[in-house]
Amino acid sequence: MDEFDNFRKSFKQKFESYAPMSPDSWQLIESLVEFQTVQKDEVLLHNGQVARNLHFICRGALIAYYTDDEGNSYNKNIFLENDFAGSTISLMKRTPSNFTLEALEDTILININYRKYRELIDQQTDLKDFYIAYLEKNWVMDKEPREISLVMETATERYIKLLQQHPDIDKRIPQRHLASHLGITPTQLSRIRKDLKKNS
Repeated sequence: MDEFDNFRKSFKQKFESYAPMSPDSWQLIESLVEFQTVQKDEVLLHNGQVARNLHFICRGALIAYYTDDEGNSYNKNIFLENDFAGSTISLMKRTPSNFTLEALEDTILININYRKYRELIDQQTDLKDFYIAYLEKNWVMDKEPREISLVMETATERYIKLLQQHPDIDKRIPQRHLASHLGITPTQLSRIRKDLKKNS
């Protein structure tokens, strides 16, 4: 089994973690799959561009960020292996994305054309089940705890939790992006790292 077969396998497992998939439906999904290689610092989706694809990260990392009128950037999310990434609102409404999606590392993606996928939903009930489960998990079950965490947990607690979920993330993702993701400054993150190292 080559590397791309392994990527397809991971992609299928991710799909089926949301809802069971019939062989017929999976064949239809596979007909939409396109691999894409993105270089580090390459922009996958520009702010103001209408999104066309839902992305599955086979290898690498993406960051979604907003930019204000003065050019300041604010992280929305960091996406790593086995994550789905994309501008959901832009895909659903066919309106310009309000954030930029950029590669933090050389990245291999599986892209699914969203318009074609929506056409399949009308044909296959299990694909509709997947779509509902995906939206529920990513827009409610994952989003709400993160919002609560930003208010109820200290920055140190949020950093420790992030390391538990992704042990190598501080070696892969630049400090300024991690700090923004945690809702703190790079200086604060540096201080937290020093305190944790001192107490370990």
